[in-house]
Amino acid sequence: MSIVLLGSTSGSITLQEPAVSGSTVLDLPAVSGTVLTTTSPKAGNVIQVVQGTTSTQVSVTTGGYTDTTLTATITPSSASSKILVLVNQAFYTSISSGSQYGGMRLLRGSTVILYPAEFGGVPIDFGVGLYGNAVYNRGSINYLDSPATTSATTYKTQGRPYNTTSSGTMVFQPTADQVPTSTIILMEIAA
Repeated sequence: MSIVLLGSTSGSITLQEPAVSGSTVLDLPAVSGTVLTTTSPKAGNVIQVVQGTTSTQVSVTTGGYTDTTLTATITPSSASSKILVLVNQAFYTSISSGSQYGGMRLLRGSTVILYPAEFGGVPIDFGVGLYGNAVYNRGSINYLDSPATTSATTYKTQGRPYNTTSSGTMVFQPTADQVPTSTIILMEIAA
């Protein structure tokens, strides 16, 4: 059974019931507003938000990039969507002599999509700890990615120390930090 609403001056709107068994209830809010007539979001709309957190301490003393345990997975609703990645990561860097730098990179799956800025081959996106010094800080990444897929997509960070000797250490989510939790937020943005 259909319901026909006549316009105040002309025309009409027909409410057609779906072909379903049983009964269905549609609750209308007791407020004024505009009815959404499509499920297609406008370009720039946020479709979904996913957050990942970690407080697991990871100590890196080697020269190779190492997983920091900060990761999150999102399944885009459209292959044309973009993913805004927001990272806020706690870290600690120390060295007994020489100079200490730290680097962090962003990966989509196993593919590196963002390297740290470098000066002379040394990342400069994190703080510097000089002789006998230690630095507690937080590193940030803001990156708009185009994964071009509707499959589950995982983003994660990796980090490593860079130093003038072999004694440097970089610790992610240091337990001695007041707020050792790191976060990664993934936002699907309609194209």
